[in-house]
Amino acid sequence: MFSNYLLQAAGDAGEMAGGSAVLMLAQLLPLVLVFVVFYFLLIRPQKKRDKEVQKMRSSLEVGDEIVTSGGVIGRVVSLRDDTLIIETGSDRSKIRIARWAVQSNNTVHDDAEE
Repeated sequence: MFSNYLLQAAGDAGEMAGGSAVLMLAQLLPLVLVFVVFYFLLIRPQKKRDKEVQKMRSSLEVGDEIVTSGGVIGRVVSLRDDTLIIETGSDRSKIRIARWAVQSNNTVHDDAEE
């Protein structure tokens, strides 16, 4: 009789362990779904935009008309690794800026690759 009681208690403990695992999984599932939604709606598109901006900055050429993050509009005169020299205004003032400060390239290029 005592052995039957032990077997029944062991079976009940096994059911409880399985039930608590399912319960824990059910509680974690919404959290995992939130992370997946954040990845596809926020993180992935931002990485794609960052990659496009980096590609634009690395493909600048002399003569391109650019806009800096500070709103300065100018034409690229000289390129270096991390800096650019741009010409602004009708009096041809030259400004040296960091490459990361370029916000957009207003010059349209014909891409033969596309």
